[in-house]
Amino acid sequence: MLLRPQRRYIPFMLHIFGWLLVTPLLFSQPKGMSIDPPSEFWVKQWVLLSLLVVAFYVNSYLLVPKLLFRNHTAWYIVSIVSIVVTIYWSIQGLEAWLNLPELWHKVFKPNEPYNPNRPRRFDSFTFLYSLLSLGASTSITVVQTWQKDTQVRVQLEKDKVTSELSFLKAQINPHFFFNTLNNIYALTMIDVESAQEALHRLSRMMRYVLYETKEGTVRLSQEVAFLQDYIQLMQLRLTDKVKVEFEQPTSQADVAIAPMILLPFLENAFKHGVSATQPSHIYIGIKQEAQTLRVEVRNTLFLQKSVSLEESNGIGLVNTRRRLDLLYPDRYDLKITEHTPNDEFLVELTLQTTAVQSPINHLSPPLYDAQLHSR
Repeated sequence: MLLRPQRRYIPFMLHIFGWLLVTPLLFSQPKGMSIDPPSEFWVKQWVLLSLLVVAFYVNSYLLVPKLLFRNHTAWYIVSIVSIVVTIYWSIQGLEAWLNLPELWHKVFKPNEPYNPNRPRRFDSFTFLYSLLSLGASTSITVVQTWQKDTQVRVQLEKDKVTSELSFLKAQINPHFFFNTLNNIYALTMIDVESAQEALHRLSRMMRYVLYETKEGTVRLSQEVAFLQDYIQLMQLRLTDKVKVEFEQPTSQADVAIAPMILLPFLENAFKHGVSATQPSHIYIGIKQEAQTLRVEVRNTLFLQKSVSLEESNGIGLVNTRRRLDLLYPDRYDLKITEHTPNDEFLVELTLQTTAVQSPINHLSPPLYDAQLHSR
């Protein structure tokens, strides 16, 4: 924060430094000769430097933004030519007023008479310096404007991505919470202790969603514990015909992962992979190899049900892919097999995660519990 005010002075200092480099070129000995120019020559050089400075900033702050950037190219060229001509003839008039041609003649040819009617040579020095000043002004202004526009576009894109991620993350299925509350209410009639445990899990999940997911990433252990609570709450409404298998990572160093990035695949499995009358199976496997995360979700395929993630009440396949694209560009591989030879719907996700500072010994719910209750 303290550096920001200082950065505003950087362009000013660069301009000062640039003019300090130009000034010695204007005030060096003419033609490399060891002579003492007339004092009027230095007056003319100071005036030329002043005109170049004025032309530089008139072009930078007026002509380029008002004409060149608004596609008035013809008027811009006319203005540049007019400035060069004005500087050239202003210097020519100043030299005549200071009588510099005659003074130079006395320096170089003191024994010859001066002819005031002699044609004057073209002043290429003034002409070239005028063009260089205007060219540098245009180039610097265009580059600075391009940099500012790029920064604005990057910031807008960043804000857009942040807003989009917040929107996508907020689309956790609200029906899950309401259905779970109804199941807990029904459970209170037959098993108060189990209902209390379920209510505790739901409260823990809601705390996780509200507090822990505010940051861009969470620990894998937290996400796994969240998914475990989700699975156990979903099992409240399942019959004995449904077998749910959850394979967790073995004890390894924890990694950072986007919160609730895996939840849509579980939602889809529980919505389309269970039946009240037919045997069904749901498998959720999370494996970790260093910082590579492999997730596999399989569920029994019932042909009378739609198995498309597009139609699920959760985030859905399109939004899930979009979130993966934003958070893990070129760092994930998602494969969807809608009908395997075993009559299953299969989701396979490979994710390249990032490391966290402090490793943990075991990916277990107690860490998740302690962190949530510390709120």
